Amino acid sequence: MSLGPRLDLRQSQSLVMTPQLQQAIKLLALSNLEVEAYLNDALERNPLLASESGGNEQERPAADAPAEARADEGVDPVEARGERIDSYSSPGAGGSLPSSEPGEGPDFDRMASPDATLHEHLAAQAHTSFNGTDCRIALALIEQIDPCGYLGEKVSVIAARLGIDEREVERVLGTVQMFDPTGVGARDLAECLAVQAREADRYDPCMARLIDHLDLLAKGDFARLKRLCQVDDEDFAEMVAELREYDPKPGCRFDSETLPPVVPDIFVRERDEGWRVELNEANLPRLLVDRQYQADLEAGADKATRSWIGECLAEAHWLIKALDQRQRTIIKVSSAILKRQEAFFRKGVTALRPLTLREVAEDIAMHESTVSRVTSNKYLACHRGVYELKYFFSSGVASGDDGEAASAEAVKSHIGKLIDAEDAKAILSDDRLAELLKERGFDIARRTVAKYREAMGHGSSVQRRRQKKMEGL
Repeated sequence: MSLGPRLDLRQSQSLVMTPQLQQAIKLLALSNLEVEAYLNDALERNPLLASESGGNEQERPAADAPAEARADEGVDPVEARGERIDSYSSPGAGGSLPSSEPGEGPDFDRMASPDATLHEHLAAQAHTSFNGTDCRIALALIEQIDPCGYLGEKVSVIAARLGIDEREVERVLGTVQMFDPTGVGARDLAECLAVQAREADRYDPCMARLIDHLDLLAKGDFARLKRLCQVDDEDFAEMVAELREYDPKPGCRFDSETLPPVVPDIFVRERDEGWRVELNEANLPRLLVDRQYQADLEAGADKATRSWIGECLAEAHWLIKALDQRQRTIIKVSSAILKRQEAFFRKGVTALRPLTLREVAEDIAMHESTVSRVTSNKYLACHRGVYELKYFFSSGVASGDDGEAASAEAVKSHIGKLIDAEDAKAILSDDRLAELLKERGFDIARRTVAKYREAMGHGSSVQRRRQKKMEGL
């Protein structure tokens, strides 16, 4: 075997993703708010990019309009938002949906959280109630209060860390617990309720015994509780009603952090000609290439500068094209979902059908991964509310004699309605729920009923019976 240099030819295939393609894929998965931030960053980096504020203009040139249509403005007419809105018209669609004009939508901004957080609110009270060492103790206690309002660390540990007698910390804690909201800083539920009962001047020996035996109240052992509290039925009912008025999580009225509002990316409206899918363009600026500024930069520029300008121009054109393609893809996917789930928009969640990403991908001749990216972090607004696009995809269960399958969400809706309508004296077991669902055309096992019920936050039949019993007091 000889050793030496040689030249070989090999043929192979590989998939290479350019930086532009990687960015296009990234854009597809972003929500409108995230895209807005991305565009603002691009506008700062690229001097040839200009923007017009996103609004609800009724007339705009189409994305494929000839260049001379806006030549007098000195900017490239290609825009980033896909102005011509595709729509899906269903046969026989009629009626109207009260809504604003295309491009406009209801204000879905949630109410803002309180200006001050729980810790800030408590700290302000501490500074007005204490001085010196006591204030330092109060602030140390407040730091250990969790978002629900409970003290998350033992008093002995806090006292040791501060080098202060534990009794002094207990004394200050007693005052902190009377801060607004009352009961904050409690170490358990019983102490939290007891503090609120004292504030309401209702902490008599009977109420104290009731609070000390909350476990019996949870079990529904009212006969034993009445004996312990030494009260009759009427007094016991009043005590339980009083207890219900107290807040078991006093800190929750303050948000520990401000969450961003859910802003819909797509609007679905019913028009005389059928259903329409429209993009929420309120947050997206229109991107334009500033030809006049390009000409100014190129005037007298050297070769290196011209090369840099060319790169900026190519990047601007690519970004505009990528955004336009993103909008068109979102419209296609949303229209396919609307076509498959039209019954939901007409009748509600009980009519939701099982749907997979593959079905939508086959409808619009795209890859399943593309549909997955489009439906991530995107929200759809219709007259029934705001839903994440992922909501419309769910597994199915057998339904009816025709072999049609029903969405798991539809089954959950039926379970919820059955539980909400049940009589306090006839609580439905999981077996009975399965029987009733079968009568409605859903062939579902008891184990599946239990799984759906727990996922919806409903307790077992025993737990619901106790709850109904307490509500009847």
